[in-house]
Amino acid sequence: MATQLPMHKTEQTKATPSPQKNLHLVQSMPTVPKPFEIRDWRDKAKAFDRFVFDFDRKGEYLPVIWRDRTHYNMEEDTFGLFSYVGKSDQGSNGSQEAITVMASVLGATLVGIDKSNQDGNNYVKMLQTFYRKDEGVFVWYPAIPSGDTFWYEIQANVLYAILAYFYPNEADMEARVRSSADRWVEAVKIMTDRDGRLNFNYTSFDFKNMEPVDNGKWKEPDAASGVAMLMYLAYLRFGDQIYFDTAQRCLDFLDDQEDSPYYELLMYYSPYLAARMEAEHGTSHDVTKYINWIFDGGVEIRPDWGMCTERWGNYDMHGLVGNLKDFGGYIFVMNGFFLFSTLAPFLRYDSRYARSIGKWMLNVANQSRLFYADGLPADKQSGADWDGDPEHALPYEGIRKEYEEKTPYASGDATVIGWGPLDFSIYSGSHVGFMGALIEKTNVEGILQIDCLKTDYFHKEAYPTYLYYNPFGSEQTVEIDGLGLEKVDLYDTVSGRFLAKSVTGTAKFAVPAEGAVILVVAPAEGRQERKNGQLWIDGVYVAPAPKCAVNMRGIKDRQKVNNVLKIDVDAGVPEGESIKRFTFRFGSKVMYEGVTVPEPLYLDTLRFHNGFYHLRVELESSGGSFDFCEIGVMVENPSNPLSQPN
Repeated sequence: MATQLPMHKTEQTKATPSPQKNLHLVQSMPTVPKPFEIRDWRDKAKAFDRFVFDFDRKGEYLPVIWRDRTHYNMEEDTFGLFSYVGKSDQGSNGSQEAITVMASVLGATLVGIDKSNQDGNNYVKMLQTFYRKDEGVFVWYPAIPSGDTFWYEIQANVLYAILAYFYPNEADMEARVRSSADRWVEAVKIMTDRDGRLNFNYTSFDFKNMEPVDNGKWKEPDAASGVAMLMYLAYLRFGDQIYFDTAQRCLDFLDDQEDSPYYELLMYYSPYLAARMEAEHGTSHDVTKYINWIFDGGVEIRPDWGMCTERWGNYDMHGLVGNLKDFGGYIFVMNGFFLFSTLAPFLRYDSRYARSIGKWMLNVANQSRLFYADGLPADKQSGADWDGDPEHALPYEGIRKEYEEKTPYASGDATVIGWGPLDFSIYSGSHVGFMGALIEKTNVEGILQIDCLKTDYFHKEAYPTYLYYNPFGSEQTVEIDGLGLEKVDLYDTVSGRFLAKSVTGTAKFAVPAEGAVILVVAPAEGRQERKNGQLWIDGVYVAPAPKCAVNMRGIKDRQKVNNVLKIDVDAGVPEGESIKRFTFRFGSKVMYEGVTVPEPLYLDTLRFHNGFYHLRVELESSGGSFDFCEIGVMVENPSNPLSQPN
């Protein structure tokens, strides 16, 4: 059946609605998590900056910043930040981590702090200590060469390239960004075999010897996503075709993977990159697969890694990311902060996920407060006795489901493994600005305004764009202020309608029950035109071309099934189009193919051996768009012998 989209009682032009995509795990998350309390994340980010960049802060294990005068990789002094408060092997020169330091600078920049001139310090310039001239790339530690781990090292290069977007006039930044991009182009060539097949199934890349590294313990193939991001940033900055082509090849590698390559947060770039590159260049990469990998978690590369969908004790933990097995579950604050920053701009280029991602964002914006000392009772955290952080600016690294007979329990690796005396994590908190820059509260408690443009780096001319998700069972009227004196129109890329026209100052619009709006603030009565299905107003991109969407409801990924299974399917196509082909597959067998969606759709699992299968529905519209939904299920019929499927 076709997805029904909300209608609004405001002046409209012809609608071009966007059918919505479901994310399996998000469906099971609460619409309004409990206890409910949204912190001011922008204020939290500014408090973090005040705390960690204070050289004169007094107290036990303080300050957490130091002057580094060894001049690693640079002639001037630089600085270091502890990764954890009191970490025993840090504080000496060259012991600072790039991700902690760079993310702290970028996070502060995102909330409006000029880190190139703060209290007489140019923290942006000081980051060059992580650039090894002999290798031409940024590294994890100033004194340690590359070749340790893909994600720490690639992320350092990406973070620096993003900072170059905010500080375009900083001396020598451009040259270093180009150098790191050029070196990664060479690395991609080296990791390509004679048949042209690119391979990221390694642990890292050694730029001194120009060879990939396999440590025999783990692989990080989602490095392809991180390198693709670095390449596309370089392309947007410099315009060289080689960067664009290399980004394409990296995403092609991901497209070719049957098993999830998801290892760490580098994977988070891929949905955004694929959607943006399609909108800007007409490329085609598997957005659906990428985003499902992130939300469904790993299978082989990191089998216990995924997204929490549980309530621990008296607290909803849904949407937070981590190890779902360790200590019954061990989730981390940094991953939620960072994923937030890549999914917000993703929605500018694929509005089908507005409802699901909006729901996830509300959960993460709420649950993330529990990582701070004022978020949980004192007996449910490892460092409640430390009085060095009265503003509660630093989060714990993680929360364990069960520890010392307490549920949940905020702590980290530092005290458990013996890295230091406290689990308060500058490394993790450094990313709070990534979320703090995007969230504003509205007049309706529980509905957030999410900036979809702030972390869309190097974007072309664009109008302000915001996501609003309504978790309530009734339509809500939301206000947007700060519109100014010039008249503007408010266009919703989800419903494909103008929600208000010729408004100034403060305006009101409706957000449907348990639905979402992506609001673009465009010039009043602007000239509209369609380019390859995209909406442009006065020559500026506003909305992606509408696409079809197909979902399965009432069944969870990796669910055990038996006997006859009823499958509920939603299939939506853009207005004016029809279903060209609907296909239902179970394992390698095509169970149904036609131009309609059977209602209901049944699967007799007794016809199959016991074992694991992929349950997949595919939808192709008459307009040429394609979508699929795939869920893994385990057939367990007692009368069938346990075996793998044919």
